[in-house]
Amino acid sequence: MTILDEVGADWDRLAEQSANVFATREWLTLWWERFGEGRRLIVDEVIDEGRVAAILALYAWRERPLRVLRFLGHGAGDELGPICAPADRPAAIGALGRLLERERWDVFVGEQLPGGDHWPDASVLAREGSPVIRAGGWEELLATRSGNFRYQVRSLERKLFERHDAAYRLADAATLETDLDALFRLHAARWGDRSALGLEQEAFLREFATVALARGWLRLWLLDVDGAPCAAWCGFRFANVEAYYQSGREPAWDGSSVGLVLLAHSIRAALADGVVEYRLLRGSEPYKYRFATADPGLQTVARPRGVLGTVVLGGARFVRRLRR
Repeated sequence: MTILDEVGADWDRLAEQSANVFATREWLTLWWERFGEGRRLIVDEVIDEGRVAAILALYAWRERPLRVLRFLGHGAGDELGPICAPADRPAAIGALGRLLERERWDVFVGEQLPGGDHWPDASVLAREGSPVIRAGGWEELLATRSGNFRYQVRSLERKLFERHDAAYRLADAATLETDLDALFRLHAARWGDRSALGLEQEAFLREFATVALARGWLRLWLLDVDGAPCAAWCGFRFANVEAYYQSGREPAWDGSSVGLVLLAHSIRAALADGVVEYRLLRGSEPYKYRFATADPGLQTVARPRGVLGTVVLGGARFVRRLRR
């Protein structure tokens, strides 16, 4: 057992309030076991008016010669930072400042933080898009798009289903392993050597998918055409928010835009189920903004301490190493 387990009930409540699957104990415990264990773990409860208002989960990414603190979950996760309800973020940020006063560090890095947060004494290293869809339903969303886009989305699906034996299906316990195989195969077919999904990340996602399915969070859509999967979409539904995490498609079917067809179906199904927000997650790829209604963005900030931290943080090499 680690301290990640010891604050269980409060952690689960705060993750739910944050509506962020990447803040759950399930996600971060698996992440820690695969990517962080063996390093110094720092978990602090933020008490406000007699209640646990937030949890800060950091670790010492490097100890020598430079001491670097980071939030758990970077790389595989999306939105990071304090685990709390949005209204408690200012108090959590203030508590982090007090925690940093007690710890040993040269550079603190806060990656993929909500774009609207203010982090005192920290510099912004990067900003990136994080588009979202907020709509009462599929037709309501389409009504905000151009007539050409509405026609394209509808006609692509109609033609595919008229000309082929096509069907959407969700993975379940009986099909999960083979459906994950299809996801990774189709992702590799689409991206090849440009894929950021390495063996470690694939193993991690397989493990979390099993947990997420048991919790009712997993949404793994397959588009089968003529008896074989030609596109796959993997995401998570947590606290009435859907997050689009990974996808793949068979390049031979690019002429039928099977990736777009399946993405549109996943959005339509989520809105039909009443999700309050569909998150396309980090990245400013143009296809996301064809559907998005807002973009709160994400930011990566850093704060140095002492001469060593200030000098190192000023170098581009440090930033590149963080990204790797």
